[in-house]
Amino acid sequence: MIKAVIFDMDGVLVDNTPIHIESFAIFCERYDIKVDMATLKTLFGKGNDEIIPLLLPASLIEQVGLEALANEKEQLYREIFETRITPAAGLIDFLEDLKRNNIKCAVGSSGPKENVEFVLDRCGIKDYFAAIANGDMVTKCKPDPEVFLLAAKLIDTPPEECVVIEDSFAGIQAAHSAKMKVIALATTYSREELTSDASFEILLDNFTTLTAKKIINI
Repeated sequence: MIKAVIFDMDGVLVDNTPIHIESFAIFCERYDIKVDMATLKTLFGKGNDEIIPLLLPASLIEQVGLEALANEKEQLYREIFETRITPAAGLIDFLEDLKRNNIKCAVGSSGPKENVEFVLDRCGIKDYFAAIANGDMVTKCKPDPEVFLLAAKLIDTPPEECVVIEDSFAGIQAAHSAKMKVIALATTYSREELTSDASFEILLDNFTTLTAKKIINI
């Protein structure tokens, strides 16, 4: 029986994939680097420590520093998203339903602490989550299961009693590696892409049709 839901953030709590793409494009343009969108799409769900070395030349990373580049990109992302941010469709109603049914909620995101807090605060949803595990709290990003296992530990729930809500292949793989059930959202990838390359218990476009009752016994 499912007793807890662990939410990814990007593409789940907020439909922000276009914002990340826009911010990466502007960020790379600052350094006169052309963004390979095909490569970028394969990296969704991972951390900046993995993404940036695959997009930027090693000489630039050595000159400026990986952490400084990551911070610059994420600050740009928050500035762009500030005026557009809204919770994912149906999310608030679903969180309320989980609360009524005493199902614990946690965040398990590869994103840095600043981004997670930014989303939770701007969307007014922080109080729904009993625990938050972010990319700054783990040594390995998705597809490693560390962040989901940490989230489960923080809410004192066995992995097999958790379901993860994810939009990326790296996140889905991480959830499976953590021995957790998976609800996939077709936000970053299409239904066809997810169906052909990933396995999950439920596939949805958004939260509008999802209820606590539907997930308890998946």
